[in-house]
Amino acid sequence: MKSDHSLRVALIVLMCTLTTSLKADVDFDAKTYKSSKGESLNYRIHLPENMDARKRYPLVLFFHGAGERGSDNNKQLIHGVKDILAYSKKSNTPVIIVVPQCPPGKQWVNTPWGADSHKMPENPSTSMALTIGLLQELQEKLFVDRSRIYVTGLSMGGFGTWDIIQRMPETFAAAMPVCGGGDTNLVNAIRNIPIWVYHGGSDTVVKTKRSRDMVAALEKAGGKVKYTEYKGVRHNSWSKTYRDEEALKWLLGQNKSERKNSRDKK
Repeated sequence: MKSDHSLRVALIVLMCTLTTSLKADVDFDAKTYKSSKGESLNYRIHLPENMDARKRYPLVLFFHGAGERGSDNNKQLIHGVKDILAYSKKSNTPVIIVVPQCPPGKQWVNTPWGADSHKMPENPSTSMALTIGLLQELQEKLFVDRSRIYVTGLSMGGFGTWDIIQRMPETFAAAMPVCGGGDTNLVNAIRNIPIWVYHGGSDTVVKTKRSRDMVAALEKAGGKVKYTEYKGVRHNSWSKTYRDEEALKWLLGQNKSERKNSRDKK
């Protein structure tokens, strides 16, 4: 009897997984970006239904974690992405969502994840360079609202989030790094970007210190930073974050043009 019950449970879990994967396939088209050097990067993209050429749409760039690396162009949809899409539909906020997949053994940022700190490498990793190229191409080809480009990511992708905004501070309207880390010496470049940082208070994979240090450095530089630390939570701080509608409302509510107009009036 126990074995029959276990089998039924396993089949239910399998069917749920398959259903989720199929739904993800429907919502996110599989694409491959190719650079002028012949390098390629798999990515998934969600486009709003019935896009209107007279309108411009916000874009969310999502960096997955280390466990979702691969060449299947599917695993990167496991965490967070579907929560963002669900919120955009619920709130009637059509949004372009771009989800690149880091190849096996590669990183968004070439730095140890468990270190106390790191200096941003002079050159982006191959995966990051391709992502930057992809983002630039999509801005040219799609109806992107350039005042509403957002970036978020978890763990390895949290590092990616910090890295890309420090390399391209003028591009992003807001950022939401989850359990990652950046270069505290480069916070001046990003002090005008609204940033909401998340981390688990008991994280031993990526030290909580990494987020605390970035927040402290940004506050010292006069940055626009918010910080949420989940007491007792270990590495998985992303599940609570991406299911938090207030966080997603905040992210999609930021507008670079409004910040510029506000500064111009001062």
